[in-house]
Amino acid sequence: MNHGDASHELSPDTRQTNRVAQYTGEVVYVYAFDVAYEIKRLPVRELMGQPLAQFSVDASKRAPRQLFFYRPQMVRLPPLERIGPHGPVRVQRVVKLLPVGAVSITVRVPFRVERIEDLVVYHDLQFTNGALYEEVRQLADEVRLELAPYCVRPKTQLVDEEAYTVFCIESPLIAMDGRQLGSESWHQAYRREIAALLTQETEGDRLSNQEAFENTGRYLSYYQHDLVVLDWDAALIVDERRNFDEVLYIMELANLQLAELEAYDRILDDALDRCYRDVGMQALRSRANVLRELREIRVDFARLSDELSNISKFFGDWHLARIYENISARFHLPDWHKALDGKLKTLDDLYQMLQQDRVNRWMVILEMTIVLLFILDLIILVWAEHY
Repeated sequence: MNHGDASHELSPDTRQTNRVAQYTGEVVYVYAFDVAYEIKRLPVRELMGQPLAQFSVDASKRAPRQLFFYRPQMVRLPPLERIGPHGPVRVQRVVKLLPVGAVSITVRVPFRVERIEDLVVYHDLQFTNGALYEEVRQLADEVRLELAPYCVRPKTQLVDEEAYTVFCIESPLIAMDGRQLGSESWHQAYRREIAALLTQETEGDRLSNQEAFENTGRYLSYYQHDLVVLDWDAALIVDERRNFDEVLYIMELANLQLAELEAYDRILDDALDRCYRDVGMQALRSRANVLRELREIRVDFARLSDELSNISKFFGDWHLARIYENISARFHLPDWHKALDGKLKTLDDLYQMLQQDRVNRWMVILEMTIVLLFILDLIILVWAEHY
């Protein structure tokens, strides 16, 4: 990760030298939806009238032999023709199914603009017939309903999704005088505009130096003409078009993990509420039900922990690993995991306390039964002596 000096401002001449003639590429919208507790291992042959295929992506840069933990099924839906902010566009949509009960939807919208600032309108993209977000929500709901027979405890309605916007600019960047620009020098020259784009600010000049450098501080570059800038809500990729997919998939995985951690957080909160209610009412549900619920939560959370640890197996000096490490930090995935682990321990402690309380009550009942039997035995002996 590279850090800049917030006090350093490039001269207007330097900015003019690094001015790009035109930006072309695509905006990729990544949405993660939690649709079920998990998806059954039964093969899904078709979705939305299209056959499913196994997702795969090749790495163009130095990478480990086994890149990814997830190998999801995916379906590429027919493209849509829409009128966007800068004219007609062809919208590409891909749906991926994950066995942890999640669906990831990616939408690609091409662009051709003259300034970075012109891309800000793509954050909350509006077509002439409505918002992209509404179309994606409707698609996700249709996918949820169609997948219901293949799901364990499917959701009756969609909860809030995790969304991430990635601006993919094709490289090499060409200056006004025809020169090829290095990605890092361009980044330094237009750092404020990049920060405004990632934070959805229409007036980048209003951003402070601190905010601009904070939003663009996590950037990585492998070759002279590629760049990845990572922020909490959006990211920027500058690379050859054929290399977009591998970086996008890393971001998609991290976004999916964030959605799943939030889903498990809700599950643990509900379980804790039930447990506190049991403690307050001094009444315990069936011991078998309590232990079964706790066991399911612990096993499922152990699986999630395993997935989170396995996705980071490729950490090292590899470019994709560094991207995952940085976006994971932006999403605070390790902090989420620690918080959920703490809640799980609290849940375990509370149920153990209730279980011990139940055991203690049974011990009291046993002792009283023994005393009653002893008294009954004495009564029988006394009665036998007199009669």
